[in-house]
Amino acid sequence: MHRGYVLHSKPYRENSVLVKLLVDGLGRVDAVARLGSGKRSVKGIVQPFQPLLFELYGRGELQTLRQLESASPAVPLTGDALYAAIYLNELLVRALKQVQSGEALFVAYHQTLMALAREFSQPPLRFFELSLLDELGCLPSLTHDANGMAVERDACYRWLPEAGFIQGEGMFPGRLLLGLAIRELDDKDWGYAKRLTRLLLQPVLGDKPLVSRQLFQARGSQSNQA
Repeated sequence: MHRGYVLHSKPYRENSVLVKLLVDGLGRVDAVARLGSGKRSVKGIVQPFQPLLFELYGRGELQTLRQLESASPAVPLTGDALYAAIYLNELLVRALKQVQSGEALFVAYHQTLMALAREFSQPPLRFFELSLLDELGCLPSLTHDANGMAVERDACYRWLPEAGFIQGEGMFPGRLLLGLAIRELDDKDWGYAKRLTRLLLQPVLGDKPLVSRQLFQARGSQSNQA
């Protein structure tokens, strides 16, 4: 049995859905799930943020989901935490464009959902974004600049695409880069961290706006941290 989460779903033919999944050890998998009816219906669990167990059948890019069951209760997400989790799903759907990419992201995703369920805050989001960038091979060195010199805590750096960080006039403190490298930041640096991860993710996501960010703005979230 595989374990995974639904990232996105849409109706498909009669009584079935097309699902985009994040599967432990496989990454993104696209599959067809038959919902069934009556007591045998699985419609109630083929939902985002519901841990699932299932079998996968097929060799093509579109597989078939069978023997579907819940692995545990759905992750309890409400308010801003729910909007942040929606952001994570949209991020993965947009970034993992190839089926069976993102093989190592399942545990980080699950841990991020659990952290958001406990308390809505920036660290889980920023650290997951770093994990995604690392998995995609898009995370630059956070400990050495573009010239191979060690990042200095008290210096400032600017981001140069396809090169790295350049010391000099820039918006990113060296302490930010070093803190992100070990996943520890001072409270004053989270704003810098969000700006940096947005810059690094932009080539991956493209120019089309994220719907989840627009939802945050429409909600009038006091933090708007996605």
